[in-house]
Amino acid sequence: MSFQQGLSGLNGASKTLETIGNNLANSNTAGFKSSQVQFADMYANSLSGSGAASVGIGTQVSRIAQQFTQGNINASTNPLDMAINGNGFFGVQMPDGSQAFSRNGQFQLDQSGFVVTATGQKLMGYVKSASGSEQIQPLVIDMTKGYDPKATVGVSMALNLDSRNTVPTTTFDPANPTAGGFNSTSSCTVYDSKGVPHVVQAYFVKAADGWDVYAQSDVVIPPATAPDAAQLLTTSTARSLTFDQGGKLTTTMSPAPTLTFQLDPASGATGADAADAGLNQMTVKLDFTNTTEYGAPFSVNGLAQNGGYSAGRLSGFSIGSDGTVLGRYTNGQTQSLGQVALYGFRNVNGLQPVGNNTWVPTSPSDAGAANKPGTGGLGVIQSASIEESNVDMTAELVNMITAQRVYQANAQTIKTQDQVLQTLVNLR
Repeated sequence: MSFQQGLSGLNGASKTLETIGNNLANSNTAGFKSSQVQFADMYANSLSGSGAASVGIGTQVSRIAQQFTQGNINASTNPLDMAINGNGFFGVQMPDGSQAFSRNGQFQLDQSGFVVTATGQKLMGYVKSASGSEQIQPLVIDMTKGYDPKATVGVSMALNLDSRNTVPTTTFDPANPTAGGFNSTSSCTVYDSKGVPHVVQAYFVKAADGWDVYAQSDVVIPPATAPDAAQLLTTSTARSLTFDQGGKLTTTMSPAPTLTFQLDPASGATGADAADAGLNQMTVKLDFTNTTEYGAPFSVNGLAQNGGYSAGRLSGFSIGSDGTVLGRYTNGQTQSLGQVALYGFRNVNGLQPVGNNTWVPTSPSDAGAANKPGTGGLGVIQSASIEESNVDMTAELVNMITAQRVYQANAQTIKTQDQVLQTLVNLR
């Protein structure tokens, strides 16, 4: 008599119930992948082989295989939450510096600005070095890091100058808005190399054969003399702006006329004296390409300063489908702070789970190859989203009933064997 078959069946059913219980316990664990017990039969073979009528000695667990199917993706309110829609894995750096992988995209910032999991593992990504090359290292979002200011290179003005205007009869005077000898005016904010904003004001004066353009900044040194008072802008022709019979601009804007003004009015030096004294001056190009002269009221159709902005601080960030972390700054600028890396494996079932929603590679899985989201078949990233567990609770409960019946059936075989043995013992 042998109880081996029934005992192995009990052990197998018990292992199945343990696996189902673990699946159900992690049904709310983000990125969790359910497991399935796989069995193999057992035979007791002699060295010379077994006959065709040999009976097996039960079952054994061959492996517990994880099911790496896609889980449902739900929205969240945390911009650092990320869900992988595809086959890739997040790479995380363990506290001891080793590498692990995860599908749980619930991330947050630690006190140093690193993007970390709830247990402190650092998210890996592509980060540009000082030389401009990309390296895979822990991603950092430093909320205290600023954005350096940049000086304005030029100003583009697309205007319509009213062809019905007449030549002013008074002398040009920018300080007199009612009878200052100009027909129209427009202004634009520019930034110096320290990010300080300045206003550049342009004045348009109708002439007999075109238009004169004067410009000045808000930095005016008394007495108001060039280059700090309004300057008459000239191009390669004597007149600032000329137009053909159809109202189209005929003046070439290359090179564009420029306005130069001093950034240190307290010194009192102007023009060449300021340059000789080494004082900080600013030169702005004024481009009037696409300006027209139609019989319509003066209008500003386009106005933009080129390249300049003030200093800024990081005010927020977003994560694109390609994993790029895009920082938004208070000066209106944006900048890439890094890009999330995804990892792929030849055999995902070879990964070994080590807890805390992480796996480590083994020989069957290979070490893993990094790639950018959207490439290499690894999938894309959905920010402000979480991938749920792929546990199917309905299927697990049905499997639990089946495992329970299997356990009962194997217990019954042991009971039957016991009754048969008892009959033999009672023979006289």
